[in-house]
Amino acid sequence: MTVLADSRTKTDTRETDWLARADHVAVEIARQAGRHDADESFVADAYRLLKDEDFFKALVPAELGGGGAELTEICHAIRRLGASCGSTALAFSMHTHLVAAAAWRWRNQNAPTDGLLKRVAAENLVLVSSGGSDWLKSAGDAVKTEGGFLITARKIFSSGCPAGDLLMTSAVYDDPDAGPTVLHFAVSLKAEGVRILDTWHVMGMRGTGSHDIELKQVFVPDAAVSGRRPQGKWHPLFHIISMIAFPLIYSAYVGVAEGARARALEIARKKPEDGHLPYLVGEMENAFASATMALDQMIHIAETEMPGAETTSRAMIGRTLAGQGAIRTVERAMEVAGGASFYRDVGLERAFRDIQGARFHPLQEKPQLRYAGRLALGLDIDG
Repeated sequence: MTVLADSRTKTDTRETDWLARADHVAVEIARQAGRHDADESFVADAYRLLKDEDFFKALVPAELGGGGAELTEICHAIRRLGASCGSTALAFSMHTHLVAAAAWRWRNQNAPTDGLLKRVAAENLVLVSSGGSDWLKSAGDAVKTEGGFLITARKIFSSGCPAGDLLMTSAVYDDPDAGPTVLHFAVSLKAEGVRILDTWHVMGMRGTGSHDIELKQVFVPDAAVSGRRPQGKWHPLFHIISMIAFPLIYSAYVGVAEGARARALEIARKKPEDGHLPYLVGEMENAFASATMALDQMIHIAETEMPGAETTSRAMIGRTLAGQGAIRTVERAMEVAGGASFYRDVGLERAFRDIQGARFHPLQEKPQLRYAGRLALGLDIDG
């Protein structure tokens, strides 16, 4: 295990109690969560509160005008938010992991991401990710034109896009020399040719506003292309994303599980004594412990290790275990609460639907198992 030392000295700043701020927001959003779920509306009110509390620039280094928060602090804050409103926590985590990865690259690789980070801090920008749906292969066409590229694509699962400023995305350029090449770039959501499509009508996490974004012949200058990589192959950037992003994302799901557990216990304590109830509660406790242990390990990896194939495998194992534990926790919470859990106003039915999203982020369970197995066997992870 490699312990990292920042390549730059942090500026002394007054400490911010991010958990206290998260608790304040959580109380407010709990009142709105059911409504956003029922009418499939974006959690715009929650985003306003998060902006008021400086959460969107929390992980921007203090030297660049941000909050200078640590990854652990914001993971715990997202978990607190998730216990009240899974949609708020998950949508916010998608912005946050983009900022966290850019900050890590600036601190540890001297990458030229400071311009983006300064803009996030100064303009309180909201970043929107399409990375999970694109992953290694990406999607969409990039056609060379004078001074840049014309991008045509449809990006799904673009969480937070109703409040977004910049879409951080990619498309595939058929390079005549290098072959299919993924280009990474940012696009303003107000740019010509960019349109949000009303597609987010789903089972759970209904308030995330994860609509499709359509790009039609959107011009991206050469200078705006921040990275190039071979299509479908593991790249150092994705080892950074795997290490940094998933503790933040799965903090949202562990938060949903934590909220469901608390609600189930509240109901169970009012029930008549039942010889079977302690067993159900014990199963719920074990499931929740496995989720939190896996998440804690993911956070530890992100804060102390260097990205690479081995680190990615351990982070992705944590992602699978945290997701499985969170899903089991909510399932057992419904059993602990009994028939009351079927009623929408109890909140467990929403938690059950929201937690299913933990299944679908990369690497999904079967690809994760294959990756871990190939690595353990000494096989090529791109094979």
